[in-house]
Amino acid sequence: MAAIVFDLDGTLIDSAPDICGIANALLDRVGRAPITLAETRDFIGNGAGVFVARLRAARDLPDADHDRLLAEFIRRYDDAVHLTRPYPGVEEALSALLRAGHVLGICTNKPIRPTRVVLRHLGFERFFETVLGGDSLPVHKPDPAPLCAVFEALPQAPEIYVGDSEVDAETARRAGVPFLLFTEGYRKCPVDQMPHAAAFSDFAALPGLVARQVSVDV
Repeated sequence: MAAIVFDLDGTLIDSAPDICGIANALLDRVGRAPITLAETRDFIGNGAGVFVARLRAARDLPDADHDRLLAEFIRRYDDAVHLTRPYPGVEEALSALLRAGHVLGICTNKPIRPTRVVLRHLGFERFFETVLGGDSLPVHKPDPAPLCAVFEALPQAPEIYVGDSEVDAETARRAGVPFLLFTEGYRKCPVDQMPHAAAFSDFAALPGLVARQVSVDV
């Protein structure tokens, strides 16, 4: 058995289309040009506050607008689920991991309310014993404290973190846990520049990678 913690956006789900829609609704209200889906994916990863800061920088919005835009972004975020989809094979992989006796959690920089909303919308709540969002603690990834808190809430077992980004890789490194890298998410640099125990592009490979990592840890 392993305790496996997942990132959410860019790892289990592609939420960028919904987030792009929120961002562009905010930009439209202040008379700025929309951002692209590629820009949206580039801005995701360090939490809502950093996303809004990157959005402001990209469209030359003043620092004084930050708190208002962030509040409006978070208000709209709770219902931003209609264009979000799991990556292919995610549901099957999570089911297989549970059948193999593993325990699962989530550690994401997404705020906790929209995290729970999207998990409920997709029917994924049943997979996870513990879920921690970017605002669940005073700090968020790449600080290792949220990841460590999720592992502490799960039964004691060999620990594995699964994510898609430089933030996730750094979080795992700081926490001292093996990192499995999903290569089709929102990463911004080449795979070989990110520390990882293994990389995969297809979720069908994940149960086997977990089994091999557990055998190494044992």
